[in-house]
Amino acid sequence: MSILQFDPDNQMLLQQPWQLPRQLTRQISVAGLLIGGGAPVVVQSMLTVHTDEPQAALAQINELAEAGCELIRVAIPDKSALPGFAEICEQSPLPVVADIHFDYRLALQAIDMGAAKLRINPGNIGDMEMVDAIIEAAGAALVPIRIGVNAGSLDREIAELTDLSLAEKLAASAERFVEHFEERGFYDIVVSAKAHDVPTTVTAYRLLSRDLPQIPLHLGITEAGTYLQGSIKSAVGIGALLLDGIGDTIRVSLTADPIEEIQIAWELLAAVGLRRRQPELISCPTCGRCEVDLIAIANEVERRLADISAPIKVAVMGCVVNGPGEAREADVGVACGRGKGAIFSKGKTLYTVDEHQIIDALFEEIERIQSNP
Repeated sequence: MSILQFDPDNQMLLQQPWQLPRQLTRQISVAGLLIGGGAPVVVQSMLTVHTDEPQAALAQINELAEAGCELIRVAIPDKSALPGFAEICEQSPLPVVADIHFDYRLALQAIDMGAAKLRINPGNIGDMEMVDAIIEAAGAALVPIRIGVNAGSLDREIAELTDLSLAEKLAASAERFVEHFEERGFYDIVVSAKAHDVPTTVTAYRLLSRDLPQIPLHLGITEAGTYLQGSIKSAVGIGALLLDGIGDTIRVSLTADPIEEIQIAWELLAAVGLRRRQPELISCPTCGRCEVDLIAIANEVERRLADISAPIKVAVMGCVVNGPGEAREADVGVACGRGKGAIFSKGKTLYTVDEHQIIDALFEEIERIQSNP
């Protein structure tokens, strides 16, 4: 019996409690980075620097790696991008994915240049003879392939179908390609099916998880927008799927510095309880009971926490209603009263300080915990 049940009335996948879909997906290796099969959800982004500036591109990759990026995708728009791409592949600290559209020969050359993975789009890569050439080359080189379907570039034959929703068209396109790949004996596949619309994207991925439970899924909301809107849309869409147990790797797509994509991705993974690499700040909304400048205190704590790379929990609470309880549950916390704050560490009340001493007191305790884990 399948562990997944599908409700056709509301297009929701209902998971059984003893198993999550991502634990069932086939595990692939991208130059040693594991995706699927219950491996940690992988965070990725895409270069904004062109390959004709390979050293600038490598500088950006190193910056992204330091921020927590684990897989980097690089656009190969034409053959002039290939020499720089080869240099990037040779020196990159992260596995490099070649992003290929229109010209299948670029995929073949990218493999020769050292690509750790390919991304191709069923809507524009060409006929199946061209796809077969990519499959043969990638199989020989042990290079995985992401089949990346996008609402804006669907295969015309599927796009013109009138009896399917957009979500069903996205899933159908991906499923047709997966079937062809597996018939050819190629199984190192990741699939994505993205739209800018959150409900459409979520439904498409739930369909894929039902129909292709063996295939690792790359999650994202494409063309999500600038920092604020894009972060919210990504959090809602990607977060809903991750909570379903769906998704093996993610990219938060923002019209912004890719460093911000990585920051949001890690916050998202932390929020759904999957992975955390930075501190978590718990702070309450202000209200009439608050008798300190809580907004200023919380903002300064957040600013100083940005320099710490450890999954500690810090609570900044403004009054006695929830303050002591939340502060006690955190690694380090403060519960504020009238111009003062009680400092907590590992569940114990330590001492009380005046308002202007709260921030320094918190970070003294944080340093103490880091020195004596």
